[in-house]
Amino acid sequence: MAKFPRSAARSRPARPARPAQPARPARKPRDAYHHGNLRQALVDQAVATIRDRGVETLTLRDVGERLRVSRTALYRHFADKDALLAAVATEGFRAFRQALADAWDGVGHTHAGFMQMGRAYVTFARSRPSHYRVMFGGFVEKANCDPDLRGTAESAFAVLVDALAELQQQGFVRAGHPQEIALFVWASVHGFAMLAIDGQLAEHAPSLDGMTEGVIARVWEAVAAPPA
Repeated sequence: MAKFPRSAARSRPARPARPAQPARPARKPRDAYHHGNLRQALVDQAVATIRDRGVETLTLRDVGERLRVSRTALYRHFADKDALLAAVATEGFRAFRQALADAWDGVGHTHAGFMQMGRAYVTFARSRPSHYRVMFGGFVEKANCDPDLRGTAESAFAVLVDALAELQQQGFVRAGHPQEIALFVWASVHGFAMLAIDGQLAEHAPSLDGMTEGVIARVWEAVAAPPA
């Protein structure tokens, strides 16, 4: 009887081929944005860009590229630059309102509270100039139809109006429509704050804090009720 060759006798059936493994997706670069609240991250990056290069240089595409997000993800949150600036302004007004309210409530609803609100106003502008420039620099005129922005801005202004109305009831502030008096106070302190963050006062005052106190005191003198 014929015998199989030894090599053939020891051969084994071929194993079935393994199915091809799907290619692993490429890892995102370590500096790519890949977690958390993307909308807030876009706002934060816009604030940083404004701080470093100014509002005029801000573009929606540049903000997205710096976070390394797709255009689809970018436009899912903001349709254009105006929408992004509106979000920056809204965030600013929200923090601004809280700062004024905390100042008014922190030392009592009196002359001291008014002075503290003035300090809080200037401190906010100096500590958050990017927000402040967008809020009051005329960059969000096209976004005024944004109800969130409009409502938040009006709420911040209402803190000052309500404070003045209460001071009138106490006899500390002169007669007149509280909103008109508030416009005067706002215009006066705003002008000083904008000069301060633009660096226009450094050579004129040895102490910006001291100058702040003087400006707020003079604004108070202008709105205070005359002595009985």
